[in-house]
Amino acid sequence: MQTTLEILTHPLLSDVKHGFFTRKGGASSGLFAGLNCGRRSSDQSEMVLVNRARVAGAMGVSAGLLATVKQVHSADVVTLAEGDDVETVKEIRADGLVTRRRNVAVAVLTADCQPVLLADPAAGVVAACHAGWRGAVGGVLAQVGLEVAVLGTRRVAGRT
Repeated sequence: MQTTLEILTHPLLSDVKHGFFTRKGGASSGLFAGLNCGRRSSDQSEMVLVNRARVAGAMGVSAGLLATVKQVHSADVVTLAEGDDVETVKEIRADGLVTRRRNVAVAVLTADCQPVLLADPAAGVVAACHAGWRGAVGGVLAQVGLEVAVLGTRRVAGRT
């Protein structure tokens, strides 16, 4: 069983712990062979949990701190603030997730849509965005960018 994950990174983001994961190194088999992290897929839930734990571990967090939302091809964005329960965001219908919490990894799942990472390392803000055509046309990238800027401004100005 292969457990080595294939993680794509970019040197321009070297100040931010990040990764774009391929299917390699996943525990799922059959139709979902590979690194399926989709909780709402018909894959075996135990394998999805193993896959999510592998991704979380690679990002340096526990599996319970891998934050994802219920993606719906929208322009909606969730901001995960200090003190928010990471598990509560999993049922929120959105396509972007923004935080400045250092102990949380934000993630999106993609097949034929684009994963987009935005970060402001100086302010400690990071965002993951699922940009399908509906969300992109609807403004999800602009909304995520706005949320990153707002959180960054608050951090730099010393506000909460």
